[in-house]
Amino acid sequence: MQAVMPDLWETETEHPAPGLTTHAYLLTRPQGNILFYNTSRPSAWPAIEELGGIAWQLLSHEDEVGSSLETIRQRFGAKLGIHEAEREAAARFCAPDLLFSEPGPLFDGVQIIPTPGHTPGSTCFQVIGQQGLCYLFTGDTLYRAKHGLWRAGMIDGHSNRSQLRSSLQLLRTLSPDVVISSAFTGEAGYQQLAGNDWEGLVDTALDKLG
Repeated sequence: MQAVMPDLWETETEHPAPGLTTHAYLLTRPQGNILFYNTSRPSAWPAIEELGGIAWQLLSHEDEVGSSLETIRQRFGAKLGIHEAEREAAARFCAPDLLFSEPGPLFDGVQIIPTPGHTPGSTCFQVIGQQGLCYLFTGDTLYRAKHGLWRAGMIDGHSNRSQLRSSLQLLRTLSPDVVISSAFTGEAGYQQLAGNDWEGLVDTALDKLG
């Protein structure tokens, strides 16, 4: 586990496909830690325990589903949340405790932002960290690519381009301080923004999406 912000910790890298890297991120909070995305690295468990465990695990989409969901529930007593459109995928390994579909508050300051396109139930999460910074967890809707660029998670035959474009246009209206993707192809899956970087980064992703 590596701290990327004072209250945000990154798990070890995993490589689900050639050239693709993923992490999960643990947000530590007095009201209960949240694990965003998923990890299957058992080496993370002791560090997570030292940081206070996991109260909730929130998945951004079905590609994060795996057998480790049940392991995390059993080890930490974590409750699982996922978009209702992807409940069936999660339930193959672990029945969700919470389903969401509409934008708005979830619990304890976590905001749900449905962003269909990469998959039907793709969802982003926005939360304010302990330093007052706005964290935006984009899943694979928008991922960090090489040279610090951000790209839409468009997979031909798998994703819906029109929905994904609309979702990126929605994300463009936000004002995040730190953006954290699930998968990435560059050197890191997160970026702390400066000034008005965000709109330009999303515009570039939209142009590339076509």
